[in-house]
Amino acid sequence: MTTTPRESFDQMRQHWLGHPAALTGDDLADDVTIETPFAPPGRPTRIDGKQQFLDFANAERAAIPVRFDECRTIAIHETTDPETIIVEYELTGTSTKTNEQHTATFIGVLTVHDGKITLWREYQNTLAIMRALG
Repeated sequence: MTTTPRESFDQMRQHWLGHPAALTGDDLADDVTIETPFAPPGRPTRIDGKQQFLDFANAERAAIPVRFDECRTIAIHETTDPETIIVEYELTGTSTKTNEQHTATFIGVLTVHDGKITLWREYQNTLAIMRALG
């Protein structure tokens, strides 16, 4: 039995919370595409390939001064493609420098094929993220 997009999103949420270990990429297709169309200047808007994503994401995770405390799903929308969902969610984190807590909203498009994530397109509230990081 293969993993559904909803199950994949639940697994992603668990990876984000607390002080997570490095990502292994077990849930990613080798040719995964990660897109953040509204990324702030200096950050990639697209990463192609599992290893390229892991190299980028694990370095970012190690450097970010935030502990993610909660990921609240606002809504999950089915699409005409059973392998794709659209997810609205809020991610709440606490700064490890100031101990202040902040919440940012996101919309993600998640496609899973044969149990592996092939596309994660995330629309971020970059202003809230920049404010939280100081």
